[in-house]
Amino acid sequence: MAKKVTDQEALDYHEFPQAGKISVETTKPVATQRDLSMAYTPGVAVPCLEIEKDAENAYRYTAKSNLVAVISNGTAVLGLGNIGALASKPVMEGKGVLFKTFSGLDSFDIEVDTENVDEFCKAVALISPTFGGINLEDIKAPECFEIEKRLVEELDIPVMHDDQHGTAVISTAAIINACEITNKKIEDLKIVVVGAGAAAISCAKLYKHIGVKNIFMIDSKGVINDARGDLNEYKKEFSVPNATTQAEAFQDADVAVGLSKPGSFSVTDIKLMAKEPIIFTLANPTPEIMPEETKAARRDAIIATGRSDFANQVNNVLGFPFIFRGAMDVRAKKINTEMKIAAAYALANLAKKEVPEYLTEVYGKVMSFGPEYIIPAPFDKRLVVEISSAVAQAAVETGSSQMKDFDIETYKKELAKRVK
Repeated sequence: MAKKVTDQEALDYHEFPQAGKISVETTKPVATQRDLSMAYTPGVAVPCLEIEKDAENAYRYTAKSNLVAVISNGTAVLGLGNIGALASKPVMEGKGVLFKTFSGLDSFDIEVDTENVDEFCKAVALISPTFGGINLEDIKAPECFEIEKRLVEELDIPVMHDDQHGTAVISTAAIINACEITNKKIEDLKIVVVGAGAAAISCAKLYKHIGVKNIFMIDSKGVINDARGDLNEYKKEFSVPNATTQAEAFQDADVAVGLSKPGSFSVTDIKLMAKEPIIFTLANPTPEIMPEETKAARRDAIIATGRSDFANQVNNVLGFPFIFRGAMDVRAKKINTEMKIAAAYALANLAKKEVPEYLTEVYGKVMSFGPEYIIPAPFDKRLVVEISSAVAQAAVETGSSQMKDFDIETYKKELAKRVK
């Protein structure tokens, strides 16, 4: 188990030797007068005029093709809640670190100080020409649904709210593999989703897209059912006619996915579940039920959490860097459902391959496909190759990308060169 980080250690990490976690570096030499005349005036005017003629030339002559905006208004930051735009900046810088480390994508973090949906969307739309992709982050529900919907429709570059779709992709991959281990069929699953925020609703939507038919959702007021008159349009999609209590929802359930808070479901609930239950307690940093409690109550369970100090971490870093890498490399206009499903299946398949020896050294243990290893580890260098190529292929096949003559094997070789 990793050593706990103290508050002072975390503060020192962010302050020294230089404040923050990211910086800008140049990619071209600026050592001579000639270099300067090309980097700025007069040479810079030439690519400006080429972009004026054809906007697509921005991908050739600027950093746009490799640049993501990480944008938040700070209304739903980690488990901290609505702490404001400026206070969210360390998290947004952190996303930039992950983008660069895991996929080689550069990013600027942008904190937009408004909770007004119209103002937020206008701000993002106005700055969007700078970027090749927009990663929305830590925006509370239900506003996040409307914000993403509007920006996806308005912009011609990939836009994704990672809090929604990252968790959905990773947990879907984990469910696919857990079903294979337990011999459960996707279409026969009964899934209980505890929580009804952005991540919970997006997870449930993606589970439906891979064939799950029986989903019960529980919010802070109980089971979402047809007798309730307080449901917004996003919750109504998961309203059921025939369950009013939490016990009814959990009875003989195959899968429980916690996206809520500690204690929102209990050992009593999971004891009601079917044989070999799949139990994901993803509240962070404290799961709904601690893994040791879950295992004590259900020794036959496959367990995942959102934490790095337990097996099967459902970590968004397994998704967003590689989804954006694949989407942006083929200049996809949108990140559609098919691209997310492709990412989920690519993740699931990678977990079944032999684990490289370097990961044994990184994690201090031998890992192989099974109940304690249903999704890949974040430091698996093959992720950028497998996930990004699957996403790119899906973008081309579904028409999100207009790229002609896409060769996935050649692209995989190009991606492999990024792995150090």
